[in-house]
Amino acid sequence: MSAESEENRLPFEPNKKRQKSAKPKAETGKNLNKSEKKPADTKKVSSKQKKQPKKPAYTKEQLAIPRVVSQRMMRRVAAFCGVPTLLGISTLIVSYLLLIYTDIKLPPISVLLLNLGFFGLGVVGITYGVLSASWEEGRAGGIFGWQEFNTNRERMVTAWRESKQKKV
Repeated sequence: MSAESEENRLPFEPNKKRQKSAKPKAETGKNLNKSEKKPADTKKVSSKQKKQPKKPAYTKEQLAIPRVVSQRMMRRVAAFCGVPTLLGISTLIVSYLLLIYTDIKLPPISVLLLNLGFFGLGVVGITYGVLSASWEEGRAGGIFGWQEFNTNRERMVTAWRESKQKKV
């Protein structure tokens, strides 16, 4: 692993990369030329030998996000998504109360746009809440998490680029 990818590695990501095992291609009798014959001493493989379970490279615990980090993410999502969503709901209630009790009639398009704006901020808050949380177990991060957001965004972009290069 290069120093650059080691630096961008997630704190809970396993150190070793998964190695693909080379699978030998078994010959079948149908693919043989007429001059070639299947060897007579081939042994039949029992069904138990064929269905040996493969051992996973990593356990679920090694691949899972630690509980502390997960709870930190959920608190941030609740804050950055919950506040705008509550404001979006409150715009509907406030505009209704203004109409009924004070005879102030707001244009419906302004109420709609304000409402959609708050709900849109709530959706963006979900992503920001996850990315602004520190992904290191022992480090809580800042209040707004701007530094953690930049670090985690760079990690995601690097991972996307690496996966794209592997596919090509």
